[in-house]
Amino acid sequence: MRYRCPDLATPGPTLAGMNVTVDFGGRAVLVTGGTKGIGFVIAETFLAAGADVVVCGRNEPETLPAAGGRTARFIASDIRDAAAAAALVEQTTDQLGRLDVLVNNAGGSPDADAATVSPRFFEKIVGLNLLAPFYVAQPANTVMQTQESGGSIINIGSVSGVDPQPRTAAYSAAKAGLLMLTKALALEWSPKVRVNHITTGLIYTEAAAGVYGEHGEAALAEVIPMGRMAVPADVANTCLFLASDLASYVTGADVPVHGGGEVPARYVVTRK
Repeated sequence: MRYRCPDLATPGPTLAGMNVTVDFGGRAVLVTGGTKGIGFVIAETFLAAGADVVVCGRNEPETLPAAGGRTARFIASDIRDAAAAAALVEQTTDQLGRLDVLVNNAGGSPDADAATVSPRFFEKIVGLNLLAPFYVAQPANTVMQTQESGGSIINIGSVSGVDPQPRTAAYSAAKAGLLMLTKALALEWSPKVRVNHITTGLIYTEAAAGVYGEHGEAALAEVIPMGRMAVPADVANTCLFLASDLASYVTGADVPVHGGGEVPARYVVTRK
């Protein structure tokens, strides 16, 4: 199987594979963890679609997402603290005048041995990947419920939440909880606020390239039915769809963006 990593650049506001252009003009979007990696591309994609975007992080970045003649605004926030998360939503609403979309993207975890990991580490990982999304979603919902058009909340999950890997106990448990939190909030906050979840698979980023090595991504691509790793734009386009009027009847959904998952190891040889 031949493999070539796709271009990591944002493709713009046109959904890949569809002759549809999504217009987010006049809409306000908050992307947590939007200063780097996948969140950066998500922010760029909404900007390219005409939205006003706020990104947050603990430290101000050297470069902010920019597209379509717009640049994202930055608000410093540690969303693991509930008061800070509430203040983030308040400041975003004050600056943009409304809040139409929240993308809970911030998350992640280093690998850790469950037999020796400290309780403090476990708490921090669960705090970032499960508690923080709720801390931001709760005040965001309060704002969105008052708007005639309601709003959309998108939680960025991981295949680890449904198919755990070694040394990811805390992360996997938190991401599994995020999926169930999504479904529960969708039940409670509909019909004004739609809450959906994206299950991401292996994603090729510049940071990941250093982890996988020069040819590592090609080897990984062989176990993915789509024949390649995802790129951030794949996740960003799915966010754009879920937040748009095209998905006006979609809530409580889990959208897998993992290229079909992973081919069982016993079949990999036959695919070459």
